[in-house]
Amino acid sequence: MTSPSQTAVTQTDPSGLGPEGLRKVKDRKGGELVGRSPGQLMWIRFKRDRTGVISGCVVIAFFLIGLLAPLISKLYGKDPYTRYGQITPGLLVNGYPAQPNGGISSEFWFGIEPTLGRDVFMQLVYGIRTTLYLSVAITLVSVLTAIVMGVAAGYFGGRVDYFIGRLIDLLMAFPNQLFFVAFVPVVGAIFVAPEDAMATWMRCLILILVLWFLGWMSLARLLRGTTLSLREREFIDAAKVSGASPARIIRRELLPNVMTPILVQTTYMLPNFVTSIAGLSFLGVGLVEPTPDWGRMFANAADYYRNDITYLFFPGIAMVLFIVAFNLLGDSVRDAFDPKRAR
Repeated sequence: MTSPSQTAVTQTDPSGLGPEGLRKVKDRKGGELVGRSPGQLMWIRFKRDRTGVISGCVVIAFFLIGLLAPLISKLYGKDPYTRYGQITPGLLVNGYPAQPNGGISSEFWFGIEPTLGRDVFMQLVYGIRTTLYLSVAITLVSVLTAIVMGVAAGYFGGRVDYFIGRLIDLLMAFPNQLFFVAFVPVVGAIFVAPEDAMATWMRCLILILVLWFLGWMSLARLLRGTTLSLREREFIDAAKVSGASPARIIRRELLPNVMTPILVQTTYMLPNFVTSIAGLSFLGVGLVEPTPDWGRMFANAADYYRNDITYLFFPGIAMVLFIVAFNLLGDSVRDAFDPKRAR
């Protein structure tokens, strides 16, 4: 039977740890409960979620692969640009790998690319690097824009809220995928003359601009609603009475209280941008040769799969693994911040 003291602890426990979890954080000397910040409590709950931990390790592994791509290339002894199948006789026959399973061997771990004969493993490693770099950049600028627009609309209200709200409604009316496909070439033509070759950094910048333009509204609307409810709370009134400026109130009072939806939504936004970048490259309006790209590997595989299904296998498995792991990580982060939410 539960004692009155245990019942009181359970009823007043906002951490979601339960009586057993609370006993584990007691101080050994005095037996008093050790104070935990919301971030520490979130981390404790996250570590208990095995699915979240495994997904986090998978996501970190992908980012490490992208970050260490030059080192991997040096240790592996190959790069993503050299056409090994055309240099070395016997590797390609009629444009396809001579050895079975796409030319997989101790020399070429994932085989070689049909027609051009490049190393598939290095193409994938550098393709992951390119796609993740772009996705992180787009996510960062989208989140910063959403914070500025959403928090400003929710806190100031009135005309500010009206104009920002109408802008969000207008941008959300655009069909994203069609807009991306149509406007990437248009924006490119603005910066570079049609007869000139576009530099890789310029093409990356255009992808960032176009995907950012329609990538921040959902988070901004969420932050607007959260800020509208927070600005009526007592601690905001107390800050206003004390003479704090709006900038200080937003920075010191509001932003710490909206970090939960920001972190959770970020874990959903980044994999969406990964698939968008891959989709644009697949359709031929993203990155072009010879820049290694995850999406373009799918586009090339569409031409090769009848005679060499192996070339599609590795980028496909890698893409599915990354997207599933990141989505599961987002679910685990959400549950760690909100222990009362049922899966």
